[in-house]
Amino acid sequence: MKNEVTMETEDRCEIFTVDEKNAGKRIDVFVTEMAGDITRSFAQKLIESGDVSIEGREKVAKNYKISRGDVIRVNIPEPEELEIVPQDIPLNIVYEDDDILVIDKPKGMVVHPAPGNPDGTLVNAIMYHCGDSLSSINGVIRPGIVHRIDKDTSGLLVVAKNDSAHRKLAEQFAVHSITREYRAVTYNNFKEDEGRVDAPVGRDPGNRLRMAVTDAAHGRRAVTNYKVLKRSGRFSYIACRLETGRTHQIRVHMSHIRHPLVGDKVYGPKKGVPGIESQVLHAILLGFIHPSTGEYVEFKSQLPDSFIEALKKTDLF
Repeated sequence: MKNEVTMETEDRCEIFTVDEKNAGKRIDVFVTEMAGDITRSFAQKLIESGDVSIEGREKVAKNYKISRGDVIRVNIPEPEELEIVPQDIPLNIVYEDDDILVIDKPKGMVVHPAPGNPDGTLVNAIMYHCGDSLSSINGVIRPGIVHRIDKDTSGLLVVAKNDSAHRKLAEQFAVHSITREYRAVTYNNFKEDEGRVDAPVGRDPGNRLRMAVTDAAHGRRAVTNYKVLKRSGRFSYIACRLETGRTHQIRVHMSHIRHPLVGDKVYGPKKGVPGIESQVLHAILLGFIHPSTGEYVEFKSQLPDSFIEALKKTDLF
């Protein structure tokens, strides 16, 4: 057997043969990594419901340690229609008019519902705040959502309150004319004061939950401009301006040039800085042409307390 996971598909069932590299992993971890965009808790539910099985075993526990040669069948049930319920969740609203809503999203909030995160999301909150005044272009699961930022990334994003505003904003995102600046804390000292990463980003062929720098045939062009704001020992505080907006772009690009984000356990070291549990990344500035007035508008956010604490822990404050 080659030292690689082999995979087959049957309707909504995926079949994996475990290689030497993955032997010894818990089955819930393996399924999370290999079976697509699902959370670990959702993988555990699949195991408990019998939708994950191993040939030759009647039953499997979520903490079962897999072995080389194990043939694992993962049945992904048909997706359920999620009922999106408006929830009275506090929002930090930076700006609002009849067309748009600019929100400063806190770290830890998911943007829209998905398996494993059916409620408590930004969408639930804006539905309560806006009622029926949200664009419908992205469907019932993502009303008003023109773009998103990761759960553990804080900062600014714009929500469309009608379809016309949504289309005009989406056009600006498509041609990369939106101004987006982030702040981040990274490992290692940069030799230069500023730089540019121009490298395609696509799905990591070895782990479908991750993104990676790939060749042009398997990824989309991604450009990140960065500037060092402060250095301290093995840490750096940087500003990043995006020319494109790919999934996990800053996290992937910084890891690619050997400056992974502090706290990023997906693209950085597993053992990080004590007390920092997720990536230190904040969307601090957002600018675009207003969909109705045609004028350029720009919004800036304050660094949240969690970011400032991370700066203190890395001696960058």
